[in-house]
Amino acid sequence: MTSKLNLEKAAVEFRKECGYNTDNPIRVKSLLQQLNVLTIFRKMEGTFSGMSLKVNEDRFMLINSTHSIGRQHFTIFHELYHLYIQKDFERIICDGPKDSKNKKEESNADIFAANVMLPRDGILNFIPAEQLKKDKILFSTILALEQYYSCSHQAMLIRLENLNLITQKMKDSFATDVIVEAQKYGYDTALYEAGNENLVIGDYGVKAKRLFDEEIISKAHYLELMRELGIKFGGNENTDEY
Repeated sequence: MTSKLNLEKAAVEFRKECGYNTDNPIRVKSLLQQLNVLTIFRKMEGTFSGMSLKVNEDRFMLINSTHSIGRQHFTIFHELYHLYIQKDFERIICDGPKDSKNKKEESNADIFAANVMLPRDGILNFIPAEQLKKDKILFSTILALEQYYSCSHQAMLIRLENLNLITQKMKDSFATDVIVEAQKYGYDTALYEAGNENLVIGDYGVKAKRLFDEEIISKAHYLELMRELGIKFGGNENTDEY
């Protein structure tokens, strides 16, 4: 059974392997490019957050773009646990039906994601000394932390509670309309809103174009592959010009 300490250690090692120290924020899209994880953002219904797939050394991720940007970021780190840490992993749909094993791995993925995205050292170093007591942190500091680490309001509150910096009572009192509160402090609210619809990160398109240029696949096949990414060539699809 994987302990929380082992998951925290795995998160620290993962950050280091990716070139990050124990407290700085991670640029999510840059990390996905660095790891060459093909990531596609699409509108999804219901509670679906994301899914991941691993075939040999190729890794794929699908993220629900109807969720807020901050929540999407947490989902991405959650999926990275499945892709890089979970043993004998092949495929999983998050927020889908789960058996007991999947429930445990989903819990592990959440713990790993919290530690990678919101490192203990970084949070403690960011918070002013006078606020490093239970229930003493200011709402403005929490917002600043969320902007610094590009996470959702809910993820930050849960992390602060797990670090024993706030109680459940204070967590509940801070669970307000974060967009309204962020606007009061002059922050960009994009983090708390949906986005990234039809965004693709990875070399899928590059590979498709190379196969077409090398005449390994037909023009029709190439166009179909690009349409699957949401890319259209307008009126030129039926010509030899793009």
